[in-house]
Amino acid sequence: MTAVEGTTDPLWVLPTMPLWIIVAKFEGLYDADHPRIWHLTTDEVPAIFHWVTLSVAGSLVFIRALPEETVTLESALALYVAALATSFMLRSAARAIWRRRVPPERALVMGHGRLADAVSRKLALEPGHHLAVLEYSSHETNGNGAGREFKLEELSREDLDFLLAETDIERVVLAMPELDEATLARVVSSCRASGVKLSVMPPMRAMLGTAVQLNHIAEMPVIEYGTWGTSWSTMALKRAGDVVLSAVGLVVLAPLMLAIAVAVRLTSKGPALFTQIRAGRHGKPFKILKFRTMCHDAEERIAEVISPDELTEPMFKLRNDPRITTVGRYLRRASLDELPQLFNVLRGDMSLVGPRPEELWLVERYGETQRFRLDMRPGLTGPMQVHGRGELNFQERLAVEREYVENYSLRKDLKLLLRTASTIWRGPGAY
Repeated sequence: MTAVEGTTDPLWVLPTMPLWIIVAKFEGLYDADHPRIWHLTTDEVPAIFHWVTLSVAGSLVFIRALPEETVTLESALALYVAALATSFMLRSAARAIWRRRVPPERALVMGHGRLADAVSRKLALEPGHHLAVLEYSSHETNGNGAGREFKLEELSREDLDFLLAETDIERVVLAMPELDEATLARVVSSCRASGVKLSVMPPMRAMLGTAVQLNHIAEMPVIEYGTWGTSWSTMALKRAGDVVLSAVGLVVLAPLMLAIAVAVRLTSKGPALFTQIRAGRHGKPFKILKFRTMCHDAEERIAEVISPDELTEPMFKLRNDPRITTVGRYLRRASLDELPQLFNVLRGDMSLVGPRPEELWLVERYGETQRFRLDMRPGLTGPMQVHGRGELNFQERLAVEREYVENYSLRKDLKLLLRTASTIWRGPGAY
């Protein structure tokens, strides 16, 4: 296995596979799925990059030490890129096979009220877990099927042990609007004795918000609030990425965009492109570009489907809008109607990732606490598009967008871009 013309034989990587396994173990890639509700390969991007970087470096050191073997810059880069791509694909495939072959965890939501309802809805909307939620445990039933309310804080340790044994569950999701230390201690103790996993939803959602991190001083937990803005260097890198990727996307996708334009023109009256004034960063108006998915007089017919004065929230999206054309329905399903917005990204009106751009008349109805989403450029994709799309109500949309704005990072953009592809493939909330 000698290098030929300055290249490195990839088979020499095989003897270093134990090193790859050890590094992956140190990165937690074999253990992360066990304690967590959430199982998404896109959330492991930093750990996978770190793992592959260290493992490739170790493999190259080993190969370089072999007699008659050389390592060129080209072969090292090729090995690194191939290892990254293969790692992502194999890990995603392994997780998909695991989901199909392994039954979902039997989970029980213990709690009541709006917090428990929110947890149940979030588990229904988000695909990143592997749970089968059995029921709410705010009621218990007798032999006749009748139920009576009970308070979790009044249950003894023995009652909790009996409940876990009878339901034969693998995970407890604790979602109580008020949670005292004694009750939590009993639940933790019972779950530990029964070998049941425990996930606790913080009851102080409004107090904690989204821009918080949990650190420790010795054994004492400290909640750190993110009350500062995003650095200029981060925003400069974000803009640079927008320019490069949108330019490349326009060149690569030009034939597809031309074909879509022809299909739109041939199947319905009106232009191929649809333009509309939307609110950009700080509410500044800009003209958004999309492939037309509705009939040419859709805006004149808006009164047929909605009355703006009757909206209870500053948003609307209809599941079966009669103004959508046949081709338009397919374009929306695959989000192909959004491709012309790459021009908006290149011009600086939009970003590849950000809050959803809304019409001016909707933004005018925003309250003071809702205008935070105008602090960043609107995005071609974003948190709303990967966390439920059209299925989200306005408050749920605000919640995921607030978390994005208040905790912005380039890493978060990368994760959202990767998740967009799988979201489009599954098509939830696309209408």
